[in-house]
Amino acid sequence: MTSLDRFFRPMRMLLLAGVAVVALGACASNRGMSATDYSGLPAGQSHQTLAELTARYKANPKDKGVAIHYAAALRAVGQSKQAVAVLEISVSHYPQDADIAVAYAKALTADGRFEQSLQVLDNVIRPEAPDWNALLVKGATLDQLGRNQEARALYAQALVYAPGEASIEANIGLSYAMTNELPAAEQHLRRAVQMRGATSRVRQNLALVIGLQGRFEECRAIYAAELPPEQVESNMAYVRALLTQQNRWDMIEKS
Repeated sequence: MTSLDRFFRPMRMLLLAGVAVVALGACASNRGMSATDYSGLPAGQSHQTLAELTARYKANPKDKGVAIHYAAALRAVGQSKQAVAVLEISVSHYPQDADIAVAYAKALTADGRFEQSLQVLDNVIRPEAPDWNALLVKGATLDQLGRNQEARALYAQALVYAPGEASIEANIGLSYAMTNELPAAEQHLRRAVQMRGATSRVRQNLALVIGLQGRFEECRAIYAAELPPEQVESNMAYVRALLTQQNRWDMIEKS
């Protein structure tokens, strides 16, 4: 693994909704059952949400929506293997269901089982009418395999089917960040925050990319609009630690 790969490794899981760095979002009760990104919840709230979804899942493990949300909440607290196990059961109940398949692939990718995730996605993506969310997850998986150009081609295809979707544009930005093309990453993330569905996580990803270019005051201002003061300081310390760890200060000064 190269030093550059180690530097951008934290960004890899940002590509999957539900695995963001120190994000803060709306409480689950305000999200509705259509949203499955629980990564933005504070630790206490995320565990409370998980407890609620665990109870709902145990009461009715065959409920498709509950299973998808339960798996997403598990991923948000780092329990990717359990999320995979939950969705394996759901796949047995709904073997032809595209939503379950995409959620299963996302859990597999979060667990580092990239090739298996790609197999699941290739079975569910219809060439004549591909699901944009499936394309998004496949792109994220390819990005984590270092196949960034292939990933970006899929993101571009996804945008055709879901123009103006913030999560797609955000993943394009993070894809460029992973290849150390930070100005391009910033451009796409700035576009993403203006689109429908832009979340606090997307805005914080923009702050992270700005901070990695050494523009700390601008980075701090974005974080401050999203997070409580103590979490802002934690995020700023994280950005500086990344820069120090990888000796990028000289690179910034030369740019």
